[in-house]
Amino acid sequence: MKSANRFVQLMHRYGFWAALLLVMMLVFQSLAGAFDGAETAVVIPAPVNDEAPTASHSETAIFAGGCFWGVQGVFQHVKGVTNAVSGYAGGTAQTANYDTVSGGNTGHAESVQVTFDPQKVSYGQLLQIYFSVAHNPTELNRQGPDSGTQYRSAIFPLTESQQQVAEAYIAQLNGSKRFAKPLVTRIENKAHFYPAETYHQNFLNDNPDYPYIVINDLPKIKQLQQLFPQQYRSDPVLVN
Repeated sequence: MKSANRFVQLMHRYGFWAALLLVMMLVFQSLAGAFDGAETAVVIPAPVNDEAPTASHSETAIFAGGCFWGVQGVFQHVKGVTNAVSGYAGGTAQTANYDTVSGGNTGHAESVQVTFDPQKVSYGQLLQIYFSVAHNPTELNRQGPDSGTQYRSAIFPLTESQQQVAEAYIAQLNGSKRFAKPLVTRIENKAHFYPAETYHQNFLNDNPDYPYIVINDLPKIKQLQQLFPQQYRSDPVLVN
């Protein structure tokens, strides 16, 4: 019954034939071991400019980088992160629900609100993980199999300091030529965050054998562990 429920959710998200195709891809992967649908992480330098040290033990950031299942899963495995909530940012409260956002006309992006302890991990370090592992910042209005403005690459700074660090880092990365194409990440101000439905929270952790997760998101967790071993935590911090 649990597997059937997962297939129904996948079918609701992508349609019957797309869901069936993903299941077939998973079977092929398990048999041949040759399919990898995830983006390859890019090794990038740390930001030259980061936020100034603070006495605070709690700060919040909002990132959008494709389907929030994988982005949330990545940040849940970062030391110093105390919460990572999937949700919507960029639109209004009236349209902040999955079915409406999926239409691509709400202004919302699937996003993750990250609460972190800046004494343990800085905003700049989170940005480095976001650009390197969590998503591909050179894809315009899409990530992997998902397309539409709701899957755009976007940062929603909550302070002037966050905006300055994000803008400087994007310029630094474009200048470094580490990516094959220019970054398309947007910096969007004054956005409100709205938590997503309960069934979207902790989705990667709760559904590790889900075809979409296996193909697109579990490789990101492995890449996080490989590229950022000092920041990686094996036990994810989950939404209660």
